Amino acid sequence: MAACRRIPKTIFSNFLSRSSTGYPSPFSFGPPSTLISRRGIASKLYIAGLSFYTTEKALLDAFSQYGQVVEATVMMDEVSSRSKGFGFVTYASGDEAEKAINEMNGKPLHGRIICVELAKPRRSKGSGVPIARGPPEPPKEQQ
Repeated sequence: MAACRRIPKTIFSNFLSRSSTGYPSPFSFGPPSTLISRRGIASKLYIAGLSFYTTEKALLDAFSQYGQVVEATVMMDEVSSRSKGFGFVTYASGDEAEKAINEMNGKPLHGRIICVELAKPRRSKGSGVPIARGPPEPPKEQQ
């Protein structure tokens, strides 16, 4: 977040501003993590094998010793409000992310061995053919 402190607050104040139409201004920026990831600077890591008791703050503390962490997220189950056992850490640069991968992959964190790798980009869910629509057709009789 140190890099974002150097940027004037007026840039990010536009994030909440709306134009006269009620839609966000086309000149507004998002939060700092969105700004950095859209520019292609940030490197996102996928962390697997987390303990169910690992919090976002604990994940941030564990990975911040290898570089500037922009964002740390632990994925939570909506029903049980418990960790799903994986999360993401976003670094400000690729070099810091590579250092974190080399140092933390295969190491214990809160009693569990974690796997750290570069996160793959999300695939869009709406680009496929639907699997099934309606009931199956009855089998045709052989003549």
